[in-house]
Amino acid sequence: MSHLRTHRNFGIIPRASGAAAAALKARAVAWDVPLEETADALSLFVWGCELRLIPGDDDVRVELSAPESRLIGSLQDSATELFAEAGLDVQWDRVDAGALAPGLSLMRVASVRQRSPGFIRVRLAGPDAARFGTGSLHFRLLLPPAGRAALWPRIGASGRTEWPTGADALHRPVYTVAEQAADWLDFDIFRHAGSPTCDWALSGPEGAEVGIIGPGGGWCPDADRLHLFGDETALPAIARMLDLARGQVSAHVRADLRDLGPLAADPRVTPCGDLLAALAEARLEQGSHVWFAGEAGQARLARQHLIARGIDRKDFMAAAYWG
Repeated sequence: MSHLRTHRNFGIIPRASGAAAAALKARAVAWDVPLEETADALSLFVWGCELRLIPGDDDVRVELSAPESRLIGSLQDSATELFAEAGLDVQWDRVDAGALAPGLSLMRVASVRQRSPGFIRVRLAGPDAARFGTGSLHFRLLLPPAGRAALWPRIGASGRTEWPTGADALHRPVYTVAEQAADWLDFDIFRHAGSPTCDWALSGPEGAEVGIIGPGGGWCPDADRLHLFGDETALPAIARMLDLARGQVSAHVRADLRDLGPLAADPRVTPCGDLLAALAEARLEQGSHVWFAGEAGQARLARQHLIARGIDRKDFMAAAYWG
């Protein structure tokens, strides 16, 4: 398996050849990612990166390679964590101890406005905005507790990311980029009672510093026919995939018509009152991919329905966005 990789890091796990290999194989199964084994090495592939183990007489050499520095840091964090769970310590050649967590950018709140009755649009400004428009759909917004100075996650001495805890723990909701330019990005918050992010957005945060980490959560499925189903909380992701999809795409959405914005005039979008009924009626031909997101119980039933129809697990995604 070949990838373009320009960033590397190396480490040693002392006296742990068999245990390290077993831990890596278990993680490949848990993550459902490719694993390649030869007589000389064992490699796991994820995010366009490679985590390779090269056994010695007793110790194990760990080699990380990735196409960008953010990903090499994320891979080091994940590798340190997975081996630690097996009781193994990696002695890394390089640890950027004290640096901001991999993929973390600090940005300023430029504006907040009511986009529609159900959504608040927030614009963040910062030089790293452009990188959140490629590779994955989502990012995490990091908000410190009200009245407390932000303590941002940083790389610890072991290579793992250390997050603030207790009274300094960050709120970390997931959002989707709605629009962006080189130095700003917009995202939409679904307005509902009891949401810490809604409360923050309505508190007048303009000018405040926030963290965003990512991107993550996968890209638009590459399929000849893409079928999207989602409620209000999934609208931002659905709008993004309608822009990105390369093949035929249709979307069934359960949302207030006033919140649809430009999607209301998009012939590919069908408002509906029952997402599960719409899914049951959908014709899923060869080459189709189904994407379903909404309340947890609905997502579970959607998953069961698709499995019962014989849809391969690689050809659908059913995600719980709330509940």
